[in-house]
Amino acid sequence: MGGPGGRSAVRWRIGARQVEWDAQGAPVRLMGVLNVTPDSFSDGGRFVRAEAAVEHALQMVDAGADVIDVGGESSRPGALPVSTEVELERVVPVIEGVRARCDVAVSIDTTKAAVAEAAVAAGADIINDISALQADPRMVAVAARSGAGVVLMHMRGTPQTMQRGDLSSPDIVAEVRDALAARVAAVVAAGVAPEALCVDPGIGFGKTGAQNVALVARLGALAALGRPVLLGVSRKSFLGALTGRPVDERGWATAAACAVGVQGGAHLLRVHDVAAMRDVATVAAALRGAGR
Repeated sequence: MGGPGGRSAVRWRIGARQVEWDAQGAPVRLMGVLNVTPDSFSDGGRFVRAEAAVEHALQMVDAGADVIDVGGESSRPGALPVSTEVELERVVPVIEGVRARCDVAVSIDTTKAAVAEAAVAAGADIINDISALQADPRMVAVAARSGAGVVLMHMRGTPQTMQRGDLSSPDIVAEVRDALAARVAAVVAAGVAPEALCVDPGIGFGKTGAQNVALVARLGALAALGRPVLLGVSRKSFLGALTGRPVDERGWATAAACAVGVQGGAHLLRVHDVAAMRDVATVAAALRGAGR
């Protein structure tokens, strides 16, 4: 039965695990960001040593993270790609280290099929692909065969090109919704189980500041896809443009955007500051439920 606003209970199969939300979208889950890169926009260079990365992952779990999202290649605007070998050297030891010390769900943030394969073999439960399984022709088959959960994100262009050229759109929310619906249909037709899919509007990936604001404010439009919605606004540049704050001073702005996203129906929040955003998600979800 559908919930308020036409939403229904949602289940997401991630490997051997199953994550469930009720028709209110509760409980909101948190995905903690773990960048093991020297050049990510926010915390690049802080966790390049595997030991430091694993310790930070455990701290995020203690703070309330439900998923640890491990990334070995920066996707900030203008970032240069790295080789498969370098990415593997960065992420596999971290995934193995996290898996050896706790049972939290682990996500691999990659567009490379070989990295996804190795990450799943090392214990990852989720493939989080900013290209929606399009950058590597082998990725759909790897995702289908692995049984991992899959995050399909919307992006216009690539990290090298996504903020260049004409970013205009008559209706960015409809454009993103329709593009994600098409990707869901395509990957299901190619063999990925529909219950393994999650969608992400791709805040900051080939969008203007105003378009990012519109997507967060109208996030409920993605509920029509029938899949859990992941929202990643943490410390993003559009928040800096709105507030004039540098990346390390965007905590309050992130909290405001996360609260609005939860009100709109976000099932998961991808965040850096797990403890603070756990409180934000808890209160925003309670207010969402009480207002219906």
